[in-house]
Amino acid sequence: MVAVLTEREPALRPSDLEARAAEALVACVARQGLRKTTLDDVAREAGTSRATLYRYFASKQAVVDTAVRLEADRVTVALLRAAAATTTLEDAVVAVLRAAHRELAGHPALTYVFACEPERVLPSLSFRGLDGFLARASDALAPAFAPYVGADLAARGAEWVTRIGLTLLCSPHPPVSLGDEAAVRAYTAAFIVPALTGASSDPPSRR
Repeated sequence: MVAVLTEREPALRPSDLEARAAEALVACVARQGLRKTTLDDVAREAGTSRATLYRYFASKQAVVDTAVRLEADRVTVALLRAAAATTTLEDAVVAVLRAAHRELAGHPALTYVFACEPERVLPSLSFRGLDGFLARASDALAPAFAPYVGADLAARGAEWVTRIGLTLLCSPHPPVSLGDEAAVRAYTAAFIVPALTGASSDPPSRR
Protein backbone atom coordinates (compact mmCIF):
# COMPACT_ATOMS: atom_id res chain seq x y z
CA MET A 1 0.00 0.00 0.00
CA VAL A 2 2.80 2.42 0.86
CA ALA A 3 4.49 1.65 -2.46
CA VAL A 4 1.27 2.30 -4.36
CA LEU A 5 0.68 5.59 -2.58
CA THR A 6 4.27 6.61 -3.18
CA GLU A 7 4.04 5.85 -6.89
CA ARG A 8 0.87 7.89 -7.26
CA GLU A 9 2.14 10.83 -5.24
CA PRO A 10 2.95 13.81 -7.47
CA ALA A 11 6.65 14.55 -7.81
CA LEU A 12 7.80 17.53 -5.76
CA ARG A 13 10.70 19.84 -6.42
CA PRO A 14 13.29 19.65 -3.63
CA SER A 15 12.63 23.26 -2.65
CA ASP A 16 8.87 22.62 -2.42
CA LEU A 17 9.41 19.50 -0.32
CA GLU A 18 11.82 21.39 1.94
CA ALA A 19 9.26 24.12 2.52
CA ARG A 20 6.40 21.70 3.17
CA ALA A 21 8.47 19.54 5.52
CA ALA A 22 9.77 22.56 7.44
CA GLU A 23 6.29 24.03 7.84
CA ALA A 24 4.95 20.66 8.95
CA LEU A 25 7.73 20.19 11.49
CA VAL A 26 7.08 23.62 13.00
CA ALA A 27 3.38 22.80 13.32
CA CYS A 28 4.10 19.42 14.96
CA VAL A 29 6.62 20.87 17.40
CA ALA A 30 4.17 23.59 18.39
CA ARG A 31 1.64 20.89 19.34
CA GLN A 32 3.77 18.19 20.94
CA GLY A 33 7.39 19.28 21.07
CA LEU A 34 10.45 18.13 19.19
CA ARG A 35 11.10 15.02 21.24
CA LYS A 36 7.76 13.42 20.44
CA THR A 37 7.61 14.49 16.80
CA THR A 38 8.44 11.72 14.34
CA LEU A 39 8.97 11.65 10.59
CA ASP A 40 5.57 9.98 10.32
CA ASP A 41 4.05 13.00 12.07
CA VAL A 42 5.84 15.36 9.71
CA ALA A 43 4.78 13.38 6.65
CA ARG A 44 1.12 13.40 7.71
CA GLU A 45 1.21 17.11 8.48
CA ALA A 46 2.89 17.82 5.14
CA GLY A 47 0.42 15.68 3.22
CA THR A 48 3.13 13.43 1.84
CA SER A 49 4.45 9.93 2.51
CA ARG A 50 7.21 8.92 4.88
CA ALA A 51 8.99 7.28 1.94
CA THR A 52 9.00 10.58 0.07
CA LEU A 53 10.55 12.35 3.04
CA TYR A 54 13.22 9.68 3.36
CA ARG A 55 14.16 10.06 -0.28
CA TYR A 56 15.20 13.64 0.48
CA PHE A 57 15.97 13.70 4.22
CA ALA A 58 18.31 11.17 5.76
CA SER A 59 16.87 11.60 9.26
CA LYS A 60 14.56 13.60 11.46
CA GLN A 61 17.54 15.79 12.37
CA ALA A 62 17.93 16.67 8.70
CA VAL A 63 14.34 17.93 8.66
CA VAL A 64 15.02 19.91 11.84
CA ASP A 65 18.15 21.47 10.33
CA THR A 66 16.21 22.44 7.21
CA ALA A 67 13.38 23.94 9.24
CA VAL A 68 15.81 25.97 11.36
CA ARG A 69 17.55 27.27 8.24
CA LEU A 70 14.33 28.25 6.49
CA GLU A 71 12.86 29.87 9.60
CA ALA A 72 16.10 31.79 10.14
CA ASP A 73 15.99 32.98 6.52
CA ARG A 74 12.35 34.02 6.91
CA VAL A 75 13.02 35.98 10.09
CA THR A 76 16.11 37.61 8.59
CA VAL A 77 14.08 38.82 5.60
CA ALA A 78 11.46 40.27 7.95
CA LEU A 79 14.08 42.12 10.00
CA LEU A 80 15.89 43.50 6.96
CA ARG A 81 12.61 44.60 5.43
CA ALA A 82 11.72 46.43 8.63
CA ALA A 83 15.09 48.19 8.69
CA ALA A 84 14.86 49.13 5.01
CA ALA A 85 11.82 51.30 5.74
CA THR A 86 13.78 53.53 8.15
CA THR A 87 15.89 56.66 7.69
CA THR A 88 17.94 56.90 10.91
CA LEU A 89 20.10 54.53 12.92
CA GLU A 90 17.78 54.77 15.91
CA ASP A 91 14.79 53.90 13.76
CA ALA A 92 16.65 50.96 12.21
CA VAL A 93 17.59 49.49 15.59
CA VAL A 94 14.06 49.93 16.93
CA ALA A 95 12.60 48.39 13.78
CA VAL A 96 14.88 45.36 13.97
CA LEU A 97 14.22 44.74 17.67
CA ARG A 98 10.47 45.16 17.27
CA ALA A 99 10.40 42.88 14.23
CA ALA A 100 12.39 40.25 16.14
CA HIS A 101 9.83 40.43 18.91
CA ARG A 102 6.95 39.98 16.47
CA GLU A 103 8.60 37.05 14.73
CA LEU A 104 10.03 35.18 17.73
CA ALA A 105 8.16 36.01 20.94
CA GLY A 106 4.93 34.47 19.73
CA HIS A 107 6.46 31.71 17.61
CA PRO A 108 4.48 28.62 18.73
CA ALA A 109 7.25 26.07 18.16
CA LEU A 110 9.93 28.16 19.87
CA THR A 111 7.59 28.90 22.76
CA TYR A 112 7.00 25.19 23.32
CA VAL A 113 10.68 24.26 23.06
CA PHE A 114 11.87 27.02 25.39
CA ALA A 115 9.24 26.08 27.95
CA CYS A 116 9.39 22.28 27.79
CA GLU A 117 12.60 21.26 26.00
CA PRO A 118 15.12 24.06 26.63
CA GLU A 119 18.03 21.66 26.23
CA ARG A 120 17.19 21.58 22.53
CA VAL A 121 17.93 25.25 21.97
CA LEU A 122 20.06 26.59 24.83
CA PRO A 123 23.34 25.05 23.59
CA SER A 124 23.00 27.20 20.46
CA LEU A 125 22.68 30.32 22.61
CA SER A 126 25.53 29.75 25.05
CA PHE A 127 29.33 29.43 24.99
CA ARG A 128 30.63 28.22 21.59
CA GLY A 129 27.11 27.87 20.29
CA LEU A 130 26.49 31.54 20.99
CA ASP A 131 29.65 32.52 19.13
CA GLY A 132 28.41 30.75 16.02
CA PHE A 133 24.92 32.20 16.36
CA LEU A 134 26.28 35.73 16.73
CA ALA A 135 28.59 35.31 13.75
CA ARG A 136 25.73 34.19 11.52
CA ALA A 137 23.40 36.91 12.81
CA SER A 138 26.06 39.59 12.36
CA ASP A 139 26.60 38.68 8.72
CA ALA A 140 22.88 38.39 8.02
CA LEU A 141 21.85 41.68 9.67
CA ALA A 142 24.84 43.83 8.74
CA PRO A 143 22.97 45.32 5.72
CA ALA A 144 20.38 46.76 8.12
CA PHE A 145 22.98 49.01 9.75
CA ALA A 146 25.57 49.56 7.01
CA PRO A 147 23.82 52.73 5.71
CA TYR A 148 24.32 54.37 9.10
CA VAL A 149 27.64 53.10 10.49
CA GLY A 150 29.44 52.11 7.30
CA ALA A 151 30.19 48.70 5.82
CA ASP A 152 33.28 48.14 7.97
CA LEU A 153 31.37 48.48 11.24
CA ALA A 154 28.01 47.08 10.16
CA ALA A 155 28.68 43.49 11.29
CA ARG A 156 29.91 44.68 14.69
CA GLY A 157 26.80 46.82 15.05
CA ALA A 158 24.59 43.90 14.05
CA GLU A 159 26.28 41.72 16.67
CA TRP A 160 25.68 44.30 19.40
CA VAL A 161 22.01 44.68 18.48
CA THR A 162 21.67 40.88 18.38
CA ARG A 163 23.19 40.54 21.85
CA ILE A 164 20.83 43.16 23.22
CA GLY A 165 17.86 41.57 21.48
CA LEU A 166 18.66 38.13 22.87
CA THR A 167 18.95 39.55 26.37
CA LEU A 168 15.61 41.33 26.12
CA LEU A 169 13.86 38.36 24.52
CA CYS A 170 15.20 35.66 26.84
CA SER A 171 15.38 37.44 30.18
CA PRO A 172 12.49 36.63 32.55
CA HIS A 173 12.64 40.23 33.80
CA PRO A 174 13.98 42.41 30.97
CA PRO A 175 14.63 46.11 31.63
CA VAL A 176 12.18 46.94 28.82
CA SER A 177 9.56 45.00 26.93
CA LEU A 178 10.12 44.72 23.19
CA GLY A 179 6.37 44.96 22.86
CA ASP A 180 6.50 48.56 24.11
CA GLU A 181 7.73 50.71 21.22
CA ALA A 182 8.24 53.85 23.29
CA ALA A 183 10.30 51.95 25.87
CA VAL A 184 12.37 50.26 23.17
CA ARG A 185 13.06 53.62 21.54
CA ALA A 186 14.18 55.20 24.81
CA TYR A 187 16.39 52.20 25.58
CA THR A 188 17.85 52.31 22.08
CA ALA A 189 18.62 56.01 22.30
CA ALA A 190 20.27 55.63 25.71
CA PHE A 191 22.26 52.40 25.34
CA ILE A 192 22.47 51.13 21.77
CA VAL A 193 22.91 54.09 19.43
CA PRO A 194 25.74 55.66 21.49
CA ALA A 195 27.61 52.35 21.44
CA LEU A 196 27.28 52.10 17.67
CA THR A 197 28.06 55.69 16.77
CA GLY A 198 30.82 55.93 19.35
CA ALA A 199 32.76 53.38 17.34
CA SER A 200 32.83 55.75 14.38
CA SER A 201 33.64 59.43 14.49
CA ASP A 202 31.65 60.24 11.37
CA PRO A 203 28.93 57.64 10.72
CA PRO A 204 27.28 58.10 7.34
CA SER A 205 23.60 58.90 7.04
CA ARG A 206 21.24 56.97 4.83
CA ARG A 207 20.04 59.91 2.79
